Amino acid sequence: MWVSGRNSFSRSCGQPCEVIEVPTNSLCWRSPSINTEVPWIALRYAPIEGGMAYFLFIDESGHDERASPSAVLAGICIQDVEVWPMIGDIIDAEYKYFGCRYGRVKEEFKGRKFLKRKVYRQAGREAAIDPEERRSLALACITDGAGAQPRQVTALSQAKLAFVDEVLDVIARKHRCRAFASIVKSGAPRPENEFLRKDYAFLFERFFYFVQDQGPDYQGVVVFDELEKSQSKILLDQMEEYFTKFSKGRERAQQIIPQPFFVHSDLTTLIQVADLIAYIIAWGYEIPNSFVTITREEMRGLGNKVTAIRGDARRRVMGKASFTIWGFAPIDDLRGAREMLP
Repeated sequence: MWVSGRNSFSRSCGQPCEVIEVPTNSLCWRSPSINTEVPWIALRYAPIEGGMAYFLFIDESGHDERASPSAVLAGICIQDVEVWPMIGDIIDAEYKYFGCRYGRVKEEFKGRKFLKRKVYRQAGREAAIDPEERRSLALACITDGAGAQPRQVTALSQAKLAFVDEVLDVIARKHRCRAFASIVKSGAPRPENEFLRKDYAFLFERFFYFVQDQGPDYQGVVVFDELEKSQSKILLDQMEEYFTKFSKGRERAQQIIPQPFFVHSDLTTLIQVADLIAYIIAWGYEIPNSFVTITREEMRGLGNKVTAIRGDARRRVMGKASFTIWGFAPIDDLRGAREMLP
């Protein structure tokens, strides 16, 4: 006798799968729930068409309020079935431009390292170097930084800019990523209470709208760059309160898992991509008639590429049947409505 089925165990094991035919006289296991032996069922895991979850990898830029014109909390959103393929393409791009896994040999790729003014100056010291030669020179600069020659430094700087360009313009588009961000004005008043800050709430709102538009069976998973442990616990408590005690939070908890994951950015490729996006928005993105302006003209092109993957939504707002809610939200006051009352 043979048994078969399809997607029978998807809910119980948390993975989409199909059951393939096996003979009932194969190996058995004892079920603790029914106290009897049942045959092993061979499962062949395969993604359900379209996938069932979206990840939002989040990082920030400029929150120290030192040099950055604004503080940006940004996230890159990607479908579950695209996560590993995108990481693979980024690894390929590292070898393509640097001749090695830059993040393993040198350091994680961050906006303030790859896109600072000094990198643009060094890259512009000569015309674009041939890609093959540039990779060889860049690798030499990475492996012998202290003794690097000026042309090797130039090649590495050009490689950094080309790498970021490909990550945003080719790889992110290929894997249908969307970007969301909260842009906080420098010096914006901060709340005195311990509720979830407005920049987080606005970011989750836009992520929720995106996941909601994919269909009711989709879930959103939030992944943060790990904070200091006490700060992580505070954020966990704030998110739990937001998603369980407030009406909007409870609505959004239907499709966003309230408890986030915390990871080390130097070990998590897509957190590093989120950092690049946050940095670019801080310096190379503008919103007309607002405090959000481009302060480094050389980054305008990258700002346009980030704009191209911005995750906008349309909702009924204030009587308008189809109001556009931009994926990037400018915020000039982090306090809630009650705190802002005179």
